[in-house]
Amino acid sequence: MALDIFSVQHILKSHNQLRMNKPLEISIAEWQEIMEVPEIKESWGIQNDETPEQFADMVYGVKFKFSPGMAPGYVGDLYILQGDALGEPMSVIRKDGRLILAD
Repeated sequence: MALDIFSVQHILKSHNQLRMNKPLEISIAEWQEIMEVPEIKESWGIQNDETPEQFADMVYGVKFKFSPGMAPGYVGDLYILQGDALGEPMSVIRKDGRLILAD
């Protein structure tokens, strides 16, 4: 079976969409979950009355659908958080259904 150029382009475009290596917006529900990670709560000094919207306003955050490619490893949501001062960002992943700080 011969493929024309349009079929090949469609296949490649579909493959790139599946990789999901593009940044995604973090939802308010996800911000709430992130705030509950003990290391995040302590690092940012999050108080019990702070809302996810307030936290999202003071943190740079992005979500990826992470996949290690051909190598074995973690597959799933990856959240990268950066405060308002440059330094090492914090990474959060999902393990056993809950968010944890990535090692």
